[in-house]
Amino acid sequence: MDEDRFNMELRKFLKHVGVTSQREIERVVREHAGATAREGAGRTRMLRVKMALTSPDAPGLNHVVEAEIPLE
Repeated sequence: MDEDRFNMELRKFLKHVGVTSQREIERVVREHAGATAREGAGRTRMLRVKMALTSPDAPGLNHVVEAEIPLE
């Protein structure tokens, strides 16, 4: 395996994931201004998001990232 090529392809994939995910999150927030956000008493409105990384070729790959994005 060519490490440099692998690294370049991996970075290209992650950039694609990041750009497309950001667009989708922005679209959802615009379209559903308050519907997708939860608002607790006296709390800042938040959008809870979760990203799961899996691969049919690597069954052991199961990486999950969760976050809350403030909307105000």
